[in-house]
Amino acid sequence: MPSKKKPAAAGMTALPSIPKGLIGQLTCGATPMTADQINATTMALKKALIERALGAEWSHHLGYAPGSTRPKDVAN
Repeated sequence: MPSKKKPAAAGMTALPSIPKGLIGQLTCGATPMTADQINATTMALKKALIERALGAEWSHHLGYAPGSTRPKDVAN
């Protein structure tokens, strides 16, 4: 019997697919991860995503990338 697809909840978009190679790097092998390892990995992933988003926000707000020299025509 074919499985039915669940409708997406109101206001939610579909989750992005994660490449299997990345999953392999995150899990570090074929042995099962402990709960602490899973928690540490998801926390590191969240941290990296938040830092990337904040960096993009700063770039947008300032008009140039963080760490690069400020263009002469941009006031702070």
